[in-house]
Amino acid sequence: MRSKIYLLLGTIFLVLASPLHAEESLTWQQCVSEAKEAHPDLSSALAILQQAEADKRIVGGALIPKLSLGLRSVESGTTAKGSSPTVAHSYSLTAQQLLYDGHKTSNQVASSKEAVKSAQYNYNAVSADLRFALRRAFTQLLKAQELVGLVSEIADRRQNNVRLISLRYQGGREHLGSLRQAEADLAQAQFEVSQAKRGLVLAQTILASALGRDSHNLIRVQGAFRATDLLATKPDLALFANKHPLFQQLDARSKAARYDLDAARNAFSPQLYLTSSLGRGSVDTLPFKAVDWTAGFTLSVPIYEGGTGQARVSKAMAVVSQQNAQEKSGYLQLFNTLEESWKIFQDARQMVAVKKKFLDAAQERSAIANAQYSNGLVSFNDWVIIENNLVSAKKEFLNAGADLLIAEAQWIQAKGEGLDG
Repeated sequence: MRSKIYLLLGTIFLVLASPLHAEESLTWQQCVSEAKEAHPDLSSALAILQQAEADKRIVGGALIPKLSLGLRSVESGTTAKGSSPTVAHSYSLTAQQLLYDGHKTSNQVASSKEAVKSAQYNYNAVSADLRFALRRAFTQLLKAQELVGLVSEIADRRQNNVRLISLRYQGGREHLGSLRQAEADLAQAQFEVSQAKRGLVLAQTILASALGRDSHNLIRVQGAFRATDLLATKPDLALFANKHPLFQQLDARSKAARYDLDAARNAFSPQLYLTSSLGRGSVDTLPFKAVDWTAGFTLSVPIYEGGTGQARVSKAMAVVSQQNAQEKSGYLQLFNTLEESWKIFQDARQMVAVKKKFLDAAQERSAIANAQYSNGLVSFNDWVIIENNLVSAKKEFLNAGADLLIAEAQWIQAKGEGLDG
């Protein structure tokens, strides 16, 4: 009776605990959707964009009329005997509108608009980098899953080989060295099984981080080692380089620097404002019986600022030179990256086909060698070489498939395509 109770309790515990350890299966599109919503790098880039938009509104506020209201109530008196305090009230409503400042403010507004574009291109660049990191993590987990199955299959094959050679050794048809070699191959295969399982846990952790998750639960991905970019002929790399968000960001910064230079030069221009006010002051009765008003223009002409204006112009000119140089350098680097990524992608695509032929040949040779070894038509040394070639061919084909997906992801990153692409 007690054993039945223990069995029942154990069953209930397993039922309740099993969902906590269930694997979560994800497709590539599910990973993309989750990363877009949860990854902190995208949130940070979005915050930078929002800051740039706020700065643009702040700078643009100088072109909008300013309106301020002032209220004042003052009580004053003296300590002389018999004197009583007096109360004075005042109010004012003041308006001011910039009419002309040599286009200094309009250039600053134009610069802030380019800063917003730069922040948007920065967001796109972060998205492209995140897509590559996510795709690489996805591929590594997909490879780790396949590797666990592959090395387990190899370990089973090594175990069967040990049994076969042990029987042949016991029958006097194989020497002890062959048996020890087979046992060593089995030990190596068993180690690789354990190693692959540890690698699977690591790949799951890396993918969870690439998704932006705080928790690292068991994850399984669904996919295949096939490229989705079917482009066979080499595209116009210069076009991709010019459209890349990093280059667009550098170009926006260069334009913003030129607007800042114009603004610095225009700082020497006169500033003309339209001003008006409405109010009443220094009265001791409420409500006010009369209203004072003023209207006119205010002209401010900078004459001498100790050389700071000219220094700002010199600095702005240096910034323009810097941004122009960085834009050219960035283009050259992007073009080289595109050229290299295209080469690696095409190499990886062809390598998969080559490794598939090696795998087919190794499987055929292994089937023939197994039959020949069983009939004593081939030596142990030759048979082991063929067996090892089959194991290597399977691993190399798996590696080639994973390398293809990562090379494709690197090519997509080089083009500047992000999670929305």
